[in-house]
Order: sequence, then structure tokens, then C-alpha cells
Amino acid sequence: MSRIRTEEEKQVARRMTREKQKEDWLQQQEEKRSGHERYMKEAVKQAKKAAALGEVPIGCVIVQEGKIIGRGYNRRNTDKSTLAHAEIAAIRRASRAVGDWRLEDCALYVTLEPCQMCAGAIIQARIPEVFIGCMNPKAGCAGSVYNLLEEPAFNHQAHVFRGLLEEECSQLMKGFFKDLRLRTGRESQEMAKTERRRETAKTEGRQETES
Repeated sequence: MSRIRTEEEKQVARRMTREKQKEDWLQQQEEKRSGHERYMKEAVKQAKKAAALGEVPIGCVIVQEGKIIGRGYNRRNTDKSTLAHAEIAAIRRASRAVGDWRLEDCALYVTLEPCQMCAGAIIQARIPEVFIGCMNPKAGCAGSVYNLLEEPAFNHQAHVFRGLLEEECSQLMKGFFKDLRLRTGRESQEMAKTERRRETAKTEGRQETES
């Protein structure tokens, strides 16, 4: 007669099963990397649209049966909206394309690890597969700060593939912030020069008055 497993043993078995499924899935996606990179390049194109607006360059596409059904890029400052993230825009467009809030047979490609809001939206949309370019150590919720996408307590988890076109996506971010620091530095210098000219003009004005 076989021994009845304890609840703890059942949990360990379930966790091991999930880990095995995750490893198998990652291996399968690695074998199809070139195809996935094609879609990530489309997400990079979206990120460059954000950069052209002076936004942090983040882009996203959603794919269903080999066809892109949703695109989005970061417009938070442009639209003055906390919700104007690349993933949210892509999810909205994909949902309109399929006529449903559930995106259960889709894959999402995003250049930067999703934040807590976007990771939550991905779970709510039931998106089963997420491909990430580079990670976001300060705000990422797909493994950096927290891992919402693979949280076993939720009734839905996503498979996550990290590091797809990582170098290209990372360089987009680094280049943007480098340019931003240079612009900010130049603006600060110009402001300092303007302030010095004003002070000089005030001083000269007082001297003329006194004379």
C-alpha cells in the first residue's frame, strides 16, 4: 500500500513540475531564437519612436499566430499620463484587434523588463509568453525587484524569456540617458551663463545710477 503524501510533499512535487516545464519551454524558445529576435526588432523600432519624442526608449509588440496585432511605445511625458507605457498601449491595441480582453494565445515582446503596473496588466490579459530585451534593476517586476509574471500565488503565470537582443536594447537605454545627461549639462551651463549676465547687468546698472 502506497503512502499518502503530505501537503508539503505535494507542494514540492508541484514546484518541481513547474521548474521542469519552465526549463523545457526555455529550451524550446532558445531553439527558435532567430524568429523571436525578428519580433523584438519590431519592438526596438517602437522604442526608437519613443526616443524621437524625448521619451525613455521602451517599445512593445504583441504577436498572435505569427502576426503582430498590437504595438506600443512609451509616451508617458508626451501624454502626461502614468498609464502611457508601451505594454499598456500594445495590450489595448491587441485587445481591440481580437475583440476580447483575454490574449491567451499571444506572445508579448518588450525591450525593457515591465514595471509592476505593466506586469499586472500582462497577467490580467492572460498573456502566456513574455520576451524581454534587457532587465530593469530599479523597477522591474519580472525578476529584478519582484517577479509578478511568475508568481505562483496567482491563478495565471506567464513563461518569461529574458535577454532577447539584450545588448541592442540595453544600448538604447544607455544612449538615451547619456544624451539626456549631456543635454541637462548644457542646459545647466546656459542657465548659469544667463544668470551671470543678469547679475553683471544689474551691477552695471547700479554703478551707472550711483555715478
